[in-house]
Amino acid sequence: MQLHGKLEALIEEMLDGQILLDEAVAEFEKLYIQKAFTRNKKRISHTAEALGIHRNTISKRVNSYRAQERKHSTNGNHRASHKTH
Repeated sequence: MQLHGKLEALIEEMLDGQILLDEAVAEFEKLYIQKAFTRNKKRISHTAEALGIHRNTISKRVNSYRAQERKHSTNGNHRASHKTH
């Protein structure tokens, strides 16, 4: 299956699940950058070159994703530690 066909199938699935465009675009961008970052051995400059965007953009996005993950994991741990009375 070619890329276009794969994307069409994915979009159909997302539309069926009522995924909003903003959410879909944000998630795609995040995963795309994270995969490229990992593939380029977590080197900002190499990742930026591979994606054709400025290294500062990659750096800001990667740091933002890390902060979101820390916040999410902290909130999850915090909630789990609450006792109910």
